[in-house]
Amino acid sequence: MHLPCTNGFLDPVYMAVPPPISVLLPVRDGAAHISEAIVSIEAQTFTEYEVIAVDDGSTDDSWILLQEWADRDERVKVFKQSPQGIVPALEHARREAAGPYLARMDADDVSESARFELQLELMESDSSLAMCGCAIEYFPIEQVQDGALRYQSWLNAPVTPDEIEKEIFVECPLPHPGFFMRSGAVREVGGYRDLGWPEDYDLLLRIWRSGGRLGKIPAVLLRWREAPTRLSRTDKRYSLDAFRRCKVHHLVCAFPEVANGVLIWGAGRVGKSFGRELARVGVPVVAYAEVNPRKIGQNIHGAPVLSADEALGLDDVFHLASVGQEGVRQMLRGLLSRAGRGELRDFVAVA
Repeated sequence: MHLPCTNGFLDPVYMAVPPPISVLLPVRDGAAHISEAIVSIEAQTFTEYEVIAVDDGSTDDSWILLQEWADRDERVKVFKQSPQGIVPALEHARREAAGPYLARMDADDVSESARFELQLELMESDSSLAMCGCAIEYFPIEQVQDGALRYQSWLNAPVTPDEIEKEIFVECPLPHPGFFMRSGAVREVGGYRDLGWPEDYDLLLRIWRSGGRLGKIPAVLLRWREAPTRLSRTDKRYSLDAFRRCKVHHLVCAFPEVANGVLIWGAGRVGKSFGRELARVGVPVVAYAEVNPRKIGQNIHGAPVLSADEALGLDDVFHLASVGQEGVRQMLRGLLSRAGRGELRDFVAVA
């Protein structure tokens, strides 16, 4: 950063200007990998940032490593709290953050050197964007199984705001450790919260519902560590049931007409599970739709299973595409679109 000429002292007003980017870094027993994360942050081509690291009750050497980092880099601020969880740690960091942009980082992941620079450029180029992400690559490869590779492929595919928006109820379409957000957009929706479901997905959906658009750098800028001990693998807040509750809550909020009843495309395990959660919150399932002739004519908890033609004949009902098999989601999108249904107006994909 270029400093203005002075008579040996920095102007106090100049010093008060915060860096553009505040990096939110919660840490819980991250000593095994945090050095790699630190090196990747220090290697960023955009250097005007501050790091707000919060040790959330670590029992290993995380706190010592964070203190050593802060001692050698004045851009790093470290805080320690009793073990409260990732949401309190993130909110602690957010309260301390001064930058107009918030970048997420986890203690076991690695950011490519151009990440902050490219994400900042994208956000500065489009004022309609409230947040953006990037493409990811799971590592180490020996830990990455087929399911993770399929998720990686799905996650990296949507890039434009319109593409991302269409996937928003399938799963979280931006990787949490790669979030890059306007701090004002996060503040306006109340920040992170813990409601028993994924805090990142909940925040992203609230920002989207508030009118903020979502973008993505298509290049791989984050290497996301895969391990069986990852919080998303072990904590019930990231279970399929928790994701489903989060989806249904925000679906009803985003599309009030859903409360009048829905038609679910897919009478398999995924569709039935979605139907049960909708019923739990008082949303009636008018019918299911199937292309499998063996299922047509059946009855699921009082809702008939219709053929595709019969389902397309129901006009005053919101349609949910709830089939997770590869290729079927796009097939249903085409079918509904050709029938005059508008995505994110008359139907959404939820699996």
